[in-house]
Amino acid sequence: MTSDCLDIESSVLIKYKSEVRNKIIHLLLFPAILAITYSDQTAKDQWPEFRGPSADGIVIGEKRGLPIRWSENENIAWKTKINGKAWSSPVIWNDQVWITNSTENGKSMGAICLDKKNGEILFNINLFNNESVEPLGNNVNSYGSPSPVIEEGMVYIHFGSYGTAAINTMNGKEVWRRTDLKCRHFRGPGSSPVIYKDTLILTMDGVDYQYIIALDKNSGKTKWKTDRSTKWDDIEPNGKIRGEGDLRKAYTTPTFIKVGDKTIMVSPGAKSCFAYNPLNGEEIWNITYSGYSNASRSVIYKDNVIINSGYGKPHLISVRIDSNASGDITKTHINWDVFKRVPKRSSPIIINEQLYMTTDEGILSCLDPKTGDAIWSDRIPGHYSASPILADKKLYFFSQMGDCYVINPGGKYELLSKNKLDDGFMASPAVSGKAIYARSKTHIYRIERL
Repeated sequence: MTSDCLDIESSVLIKYKSEVRNKIIHLLLFPAILAITYSDQTAKDQWPEFRGPSADGIVIGEKRGLPIRWSENENIAWKTKINGKAWSSPVIWNDQVWITNSTENGKSMGAICLDKKNGEILFNINLFNNESVEPLGNNVNSYGSPSPVIEEGMVYIHFGSYGTAAINTMNGKEVWRRTDLKCRHFRGPGSSPVIYKDTLILTMDGVDYQYIIALDKNSGKTKWKTDRSTKWDDIEPNGKIRGEGDLRKAYTTPTFIKVGDKTIMVSPGAKSCFAYNPLNGEEIWNITYSGYSNASRSVIYKDNVIINSGYGKPHLISVRIDSNASGDITKTHINWDVFKRVPKRSSPIIINEQLYMTTDEGILSCLDPKTGDAIWSDRIPGHYSASPILADKKLYFFSQMGDCYVINPGGKYELLSKNKLDDGFMASPAVSGKAIYARSKTHIYRIERL
């Protein structure tokens, strides 16, 4: 998200040279210097996708000055009511905050844009009207759980098989839409879209179809589609699929990793995690496990990717990545596999040589990401679906009860503060500038030092 530092001679920058050659050099370099400054500042203001610009919950910038204490009456710059029921996390570009939204019954789905400065709703866009929807069957998911992904001039809104649309962020007008992508989510959609170069990549892991599809982000046309090659073990003796295919669904969002001079896309699904070439969808390698209904986004530790296997008995699995990996690498590339105190839904976060995660029931653990060994664990009361963020060298955990625990990372548990708001958090927070943007079940908050 930030430009590489350029090696610019200080004499060119500071001293005025009368020679024509040096004047030209100065004029040529000056726009580049401005670009670096703007890019660094811009990176602090944008939160373009689920879990932020680095896709891992880590807030760019050494010092943001985020608050560690707040309440309904303290350090709340604004609070905006959101009607409906949707768990998507906010994304931010410049002065706009975007979320998806849905009616509780899923009959109407759309997008909302708020002014970052004051919380005013700028656009409230109805996109998809559904005559019938499949019941969710639980209170964990919603019909609007996939988070948007945003870039300059365009935001992409996704509701799984119910529809995907591109919206012009300047005028709120729809640019293109797709409603023809088949997938029976069974418990509602959950995977968030991602952008890679000129493509919008969607993850469709239902009980009937499981595939990854890349759309031209400008037109919505299909560029490639790859079916999962999972070897299923849920066929009953009578030939029927167990639980209507419940063990085949998943809700994950891909993670991109640089391997040598190439980029691969790691995409966990039910029973297997795959690596693909994001340029053409070619499958590169896979590992297998017993989990399903995964929702956690994978994180990177050096040359390893750390994957959550999901429901069943959730495992956290560290997979070594190298440029020669291909085929089934389950027996050759797994560094460690732990199953104690592993969450089913929220994602882990890594700072230095420590990995932090909290179970759905509020057991916070610190692991060594190199070995998977436990360092410590403690309890932060509540239930958790939202993924944590790291900012100003502090960890923020938002609960379904409306609490946020701010933790000082280190070799032992150290609680800095516990903050309470009126309603609970299913969505993960976003950060822009010196403020946290947190979506509760009923409102969006801008939390900052006042």
